[in-house]
Amino acid sequence: MTVTTARQAMLLSPWRFLLSAWPWRCLAYLLSGAILGALTAAAIIAMVVAGAVLAIALIGFAFFAACLLSGIVVARWERVRLRLVDERPTFDPHADPDQPGLRAWLLTRLRERSTWRELGYAVVSAAALCWIDLGVLAITVGLVGSVFVQSTIYYVTWYWYLFSCGVGVVLIPLALYVITGWATARAEITRAVVSPDDLALGRRLSEVTASRAALSDAFDVERRRIESDLHDGAQQRLVALNVALGMARLDVPEGSRTAEQLEQAQQQTRLALEDVRNLIRGIHPQVLTERGLREAVRDVAGRTAAPVTVDIDLSGRAAADVESAAYFCVAEALTNIDRHADASRASVTGRVRAGVLTLEIADDGRGGAVPRPQSGLAGLHARLAVVGGTLSVSSPTGGPTSVHVEVPWAFE
Repeated sequence: MTVTTARQAMLLSPWRFLLSAWPWRCLAYLLSGAILGALTAAAIIAMVVAGAVLAIALIGFAFFAACLLSGIVVARWERVRLRLVDERPTFDPHADPDQPGLRAWLLTRLRERSTWRELGYAVVSAAALCWIDLGVLAITVGLVGSVFVQSTIYYVTWYWYLFSCGVGVVLIPLALYVITGWATARAEITRAVVSPDDLALGRRLSEVTASRAALSDAFDVERRRIESDLHDGAQQRLVALNVALGMARLDVPEGSRTAEQLEQAQQQTRLALEDVRNLIRGIHPQVLTERGLREAVRDVAGRTAAPVTVDIDLSGRAAADVESAAYFCVAEALTNIDRHADASRASVTGRVRAGVLTLEIADDGRGGAVPRPQSGLAGLHARLAVVGGTLSVSSPTGGPTSVHVEVPWAFE
């Protein structure tokens, strides 16, 4: 068992706990807490008095401002002290100012809840917690120490002396457990205020979401570059090759061996050209960039084997990554209809309500569609998550199948 907190250390066997450094680290934690609390109380009182005395000269307001921000300094030291009894990482809940300079820093700090929460903690620590720390230390250490001192001062007989020393030895582990117990509770209170786990989780989630969105944007830019290279490069070369082969056939007698070979080459060129066009549409369709989601969906629906009714009502366009995510959801659903559904008809409907685009792709096929790992539908979940969208599938055996997509949609 890896021990990273004093709480975990208390779960060890008594001998392992007492022989470890944790009891003495907790002792140091409470002692430093009492000192820090006393210094905080003295500093706050001094700043309030100085502010009141010098308020007439305006400089006193600087002391009042320093008093309001003193919780930030106390919280910073508390996060350092936490390492004595809790080796888990801590984090600073304060955000970076949007602009450089003292004024921006002050405005940012005064608007944050964390600043006022830390100020409240500093006041409570100076008024109560540090004195509880001192009281726990005085009672436990004083009790143990008094037993040994009294046994020496009031020496009666040697067996009474040994008995008193034995009582003192027994009291030492109990005192260490009491000290560790209060230090653990004190650390939990401190962490909840100066380094709250929910804010840390929220910040990490925001960072992960931002980095994932940045990666998605980078991939989208790269896909567009590849699509442009294929569209303007390989596709145009294949078109030119097809035209050249056609011109060459005009100069060759019909029915000759050369004419047949040229016809076969032209046929293979057309197939290669169709493959390239399908590849371009799969990477990022040009119609989506130029004409938007509605026309892109109509284009892919027109290439679906089953008849597809498209009813998408959009009065504007959204961000490129949002349009791309919505399009590929529809494209993947229609591809699955072609490959697996054995449907006679399908439909795609889309509406924007309260800033959310809702897409419904339905068919009357055999049903039984399940988003398995590594499948196309599972990949769409990840794609939609980047833009804050969701996907759900209803596909009972025997059909019908319905794919429901919701994605935030802000018109540009």
